[in-house]
Amino acid sequence: MKHFWYAVSLMAGSLMYSSVAPAETTSGALLQQMEQASQTLSYELAYINVSRLGIESMRYRHAVLDNKTYAQLLHMDGPRREIIQRGNEVSYFEPGLEPFTLAGDHIVDSMPSLVFADFKQLSENYDFVAVGRTRIADQLCEVIRIVARDGTRYSYIVWMDSDTKLPLRVDLLDRDGETLEQYRVVSFAIDEGVSKMMQGLVKATLPPALSVPQGDKVKFDWQAGWLPVGMKEVTQSRRQIPSLNKPVESRLYSDGLFSFSINISAADKNAASQLLRTGRRTVHTEIRNNREITVVGELPPATAKRIADGINLGNAK
Repeated sequence: MKHFWYAVSLMAGSLMYSSVAPAETTSGALLQQMEQASQTLSYELAYINVSRLGIESMRYRHAVLDNKTYAQLLHMDGPRREIIQRGNEVSYFEPGLEPFTLAGDHIVDSMPSLVFADFKQLSENYDFVAVGRTRIADQLCEVIRIVARDGTRYSYIVWMDSDTKLPLRVDLLDRDGETLEQYRVVSFAIDEGVSKMMQGLVKATLPPALSVPQGDKVKFDWQAGWLPVGMKEVTQSRRQIPSLNKPVESRLYSDGLFSFSINISAADKNAASQLLRTGRRTVHTEIRNNREITVVGELPPATAKRIADGINLGNAK
């Protein structure tokens, strides 16, 4: 796997050749067109997700019928796993589990999260850099890099089909330029045939919706000190975690592209500081004032540590 990953990384440089995009079309405008195309066109994508954990083969279908979004994500290998979207409901079918439905405006795992981002908002804190043009899946693509100006986050490179504006390849890079994850389309189709195939979902019987329990709304005695520029608090909650037998206070933050949470709980006797990174996700834990502080999310380890170090626990003992 190590040799395969090295070969995939080399391909990023070997396949690309420089060509200047039309001057009148900015990189930000192209990214907005990608967002719109992904949510309005009728299409089918066959693609692979490559990470240090392995390779997944997927098929994604998307259509808009009578102003309502229908989508299907199917895992192509192993036991059949399927996710279906109908409007603002997303249903999950997993082997060994009862099917269930949650509220949502897109299938989270269908494409990289940046495809659904608000690029006008991101332009306040990110640079969109035109890199050139190259071919992916036998299509000419515009290549754009997305980089946080303060250097505290990961970056993306997007290969966007010049005609349809659909993303045909997306690489997530760490701060050293190493590839953490890669989304890569193998083949795709855009035609009315996809819409016809999705017609069966209009009257399909989907599993009942689950109600997600709300956390207790309380006032915390701690605050985040330092945050990457553009990160804002999205939600906060206090929940009793059965497996831990203690309450955990959480704040979720996002800049519209990456997200992370800060979790505070009473420290156990054997609790210890630790750092774990798996792909894009970092878990940084430290013990202070008999509190266990854990930062979890899509962050480089150094950024997660800086956030944890800056937390003000107030008068907590």
